[in-house]
Amino acid sequence: LETLRDFVHLRARTNTIGAVARIRHQLAYATHSFFDENGFLYIHTPIITTSDCEGAGEMFQVTALFSQAEKVEKELKENPAPSEADVEAAKLVVKEKGDAVAQLKAAKASKQEITAAVSVLTKAKENVLRVEERSKLKPGLPLKGDGKIAFENDFFKRQAFLTVSGQLQVETYACALSNVYTFGPTFRAENSHTSRHLAEFWMVEPEIAFANLQDDMNCAERYVQYLCKWLLKHCREDMEFMVKHVDKTAIERLELVSSTPFERISYTKAVEILEGVDKKFENKVEWGIDLASEHERYLTEVIFRRPVIVYNYPKGIKAFYMRLNDDQKTVAAMDVLVPKVGELIGGSQREERLDILKQRDTGRRSSSGAV
Repeated sequence: LETLRDFVHLRARTNTIGAVARIRHQLAYATHSFFDENGFLYIHTPIITTSDCEGAGEMFQVTALFSQAEKVEKELKENPAPSEADVEAAKLVVKEKGDAVAQLKAAKASKQEITAAVSVLTKAKENVLRVEERSKLKPGLPLKGDGKIAFENDFFKRQAFLTVSGQLQVETYACALSNVYTFGPTFRAENSHTSRHLAEFWMVEPEIAFANLQDDMNCAERYVQYLCKWLLKHCREDMEFMVKHVDKTAIERLELVSSTPFERISYTKAVEILEGVDKKFENKVEWGIDLASEHERYLTEVIFRRPVIVYNYPKGIKAFYMRLNDDQKTVAAMDVLVPKVGELIGGSQREERLDILKQRDTGRRSSSGAV
C-alpha cells in the first residue's frame, strides 16, 4: 500500500483499494439510510468557515493573500512602484491643470475650451489616484500598522478556514427542524502523525432535539450496529477478502458488535477498573485524565471483550457546553469505544440552563486568559 502512494493512477486497480472503495460506499449509503429511517434531516454545512468549532486553533487556513502577493511581486518587478517624488509630480500636474482651467474661466474662454481643459484635469486627478495606489504596493503579505496580517484585504475580508466540524451550523438547524445530521469532509491541522489522526476525514454529526444522554447513547449504539449488519449483508465478499489478506477477525468482530449490547459504565467506574488491573500502562491511570487509546482498548479487548460506552466524564476534560451533572464534577458526555480502535464516537447532552452555561463559559475564559 505504501508503494502504491507513488502510483495513484494504479491504486484503484488493486483488489485491496477496490474492496475499500466498495466498503466505504456501502458505509456512506448505510449512514444516510439509518438517519433517514430514524427521521433525521440531512444538512449540508459549509466547508469554508470563519468558525473554530473545536476551539483548539488547529485549522487549515483558506486565503488568497499568497497568490495576491505573488501577483504584486511580479508586477513590481516589471513595473516598480512609484516613489514619493512620482506622487508629488503627479499632484503638481493636477495643480497646473487646475490653474489652467481657472485661467480659461477668468478669460471667459469658450465652453468647448473649458470643457476640454476640465477633461484633462479630471484625467490628471485619476492619474494621481492610480499613482498613490501603486505607491502603496509592497512585496510580501499586506500588513497592518501593528505588524499583523491585514486579512481585510483577503477574499473574504477576514480570516477563513477549512471546517473542523459542522456542529455549530447543524445545531442551529436542530433548533428549527428537530433531528438533523451532517456528513461530510472535515479538516484538522493536528501535528500528530499517527493512524488515528488524519488531516482530512469524513465525519457524521447528528443533533437530536429534546434528548438526554441516554437518547444520545442509544442512537450511537444503534447506528454502529446498523452499519455492522449492513456490511455483513451487502459486503460479504469484500469482508471475506479483508479477513484473508488484512484482518483475520474482521467478520468475527462485525458479528459480535452487531449482535451484542454495548457495555455501559461511568468514567469513574472505568478508572476504578483500570486502576485495579495487574497491568502497567504507559499513561498513568487516575481520576481526571483523558483516557488514552491503550486504556480504551484494554477495556474493550480485555475486560469486556465488546464495545463499551463510557459516560459522565470529568468536566475539566470536556467542553463547557456539555450539561453539568448534579455532582458538579462530571458532565453528561459519552464516548463509544470499540475493540482494536478505541474511541469511535463522542457525544454529549448540551447544557440548556443559561445561568450555568454562562458560568462555565466565564470560568473557561478566565482559566485560559481569554477574558
